[in-house]
Amino acid sequence: MSLRNELGHWLRERSSSLVPLAVVVGVCTGLGAVAFRSLINGFTWLFTGHQDYAGLGRIASEHLPWLGVGFLVVAPAVAGLIYGPLVHRFAPEARGHGVPEVMYAVSMRGGRIAPKVALVKSLASALCIGGGGSVGREGPIVQIGSAVGSGVAQWLRLDTARVRLLLACGAAGGISATFNTPLAGPFFAMELILRDFAAQSFGAVVLSSVTASIVARAILGNEPFLTLPAFSVHSPAEYLLYAALGVLVGAVGVAFSRVLYLVEDFCDWLWRGPEWARPAAGGLLLGLLLLAVPEMYGVGYPVLQNAIEGRYVVGFLLLLMVAKMLATSLTIGIGGSGGVFAPTLFIGAMAGSAFGALAHLGWPESTEAAGAYGLVGMGAALAGATRASITAVVILFELTGQYSIILPLMIAIALAAGTSHLLSRQTIYTQKLWRRGVDIDRHASDNLTAADVAAPPARVLNEHMRLDVAAELITSASVPLLPVLAPDGRYLGCVTAEDAVAAIEGGSPPEHIDSLIQRLPTLPVDARLPDVIEALSGHGAAGLPVVDGEPARLAGWITYENVLNRLTADPR
Repeated sequence: MSLRNELGHWLRERSSSLVPLAVVVGVCTGLGAVAFRSLINGFTWLFTGHQDYAGLGRIASEHLPWLGVGFLVVAPAVAGLIYGPLVHRFAPEARGHGVPEVMYAVSMRGGRIAPKVALVKSLASALCIGGGGSVGREGPIVQIGSAVGSGVAQWLRLDTARVRLLLACGAAGGISATFNTPLAGPFFAMELILRDFAAQSFGAVVLSSVTASIVARAILGNEPFLTLPAFSVHSPAEYLLYAALGVLVGAVGVAFSRVLYLVEDFCDWLWRGPEWARPAAGGLLLGLLLLAVPEMYGVGYPVLQNAIEGRYVVGFLLLLMVAKMLATSLTIGIGGSGGVFAPTLFIGAMAGSAFGALAHLGWPESTEAAGAYGLVGMGAALAGATRASITAVVILFELTGQYSIILPLMIAIALAAGTSHLLSRQTIYTQKLWRRGVDIDRHASDNLTAADVAAPPARVLNEHMRLDVAAELITSASVPLLPVLAPDGRYLGCVTAEDAVAAIEGGSPPEHIDSLIQRLPTLPVDARLPDVIEALSGHGAAGLPVVDGEPARLAGWITYENVLNRLTADPR
């Protein structure tokens, strides 16, 4: 066996290969997260003259002082005029919040994401946020990291299980590098993306997350994205207040999800022009909202920090909560690109701080300051909107570094997730897919695709291979046909044993196999199981090739035996 074949076998079959693969994905994702944050800061400075405008109040842009505060109306429209055509032309899946697209790729496409998504998502989301879009940077970074991990796996031609795993490694690295939380990243990837806690997968995802965090810390420093207050519980009775907070903010998280899709539906109903122009036209409406509440500009971490520190009165906290719901929903509804993870934390912080301020006003001796309730409210809103309870607990614990927060946090998050289950069947992420007719929570066999069922082909022939060599390979493979690839990896077709034998026994056999290549029916990687079974009719013994992309790349080979083996191995 040649060195190249040995290396390929090691990468595809051995568990030890996951270590370097996870590290490579972690390094690339960490660098990508740093580059993305720099892009956001750069575009924000380009529009406003500041690296973060949200906490500055209603002031003019330093670059356009003659526009006064009117630049708030212009900036989102100008940004939309740039990223709208970019997304529409090159990667429509980069529109909106990125996590559902990653979940769809894992569930329905065998973890395959086009590499161009990482570049388009970076530019579009940075422009959207820098131009005033009230969305988060975490969703885009998850999609960027996932595209990096998936791209590495596809480039190495790994099997579907490893494509999915490296995608999850990229997602974990994105969260880790963004929040400086190397432990929360893996739980996010396992709980929301893979939806599985297999030990081998967890080890690789943790390694990628730690690597991405190290890279980000080496470049950006070890400072947390928020400076959080000390936390303590003043009396056992205060746990009842945290329980009430969990129920209340859990309902707020569900409300945010419903507002998000109601506004998106309204924008769909209202807009009749070309999709590429939608962000620019809708940007004017978003700009009017920013003019009224400039604290909604961009991600809004300075405003969140002020709320946690108790600098806002209850009425203003509630105004910021409602405004964030509307601003984020409008940004997504007009075709903007950005995440809902950070807005969910923002909304929870506002609701929790308002609740805490009222509680502290009523029982000043028995309750902690409002900021403590704001912290717990962040976790409760996240659990209510996403039901990622473990991630919510771990990320808030990592952000605070205080063990005293654990009991109140777990109480609030458990009740928030329970409230969410009672009020809504879907989460803020699965709702987007459900509206497209995709239910990733149903029976596993219903979600199987060709990529899930396919196995590596027994052998692969080269376009310019000698006929006698090809015939020997077909005979040794004990299959009636083998796929043929071009030197650049493109799938060209198949050569059957019958044609090879006929050519050899003929009067003047060709020297190479290129004249014997047949174009058989192919299956796309995202073909659903019923379509796979129907396509295999008449080809079940020999099987059919599974291809991906354009031009087509061979992703595997599928037979009836593959289908039966997968169904019996996955009885869920």
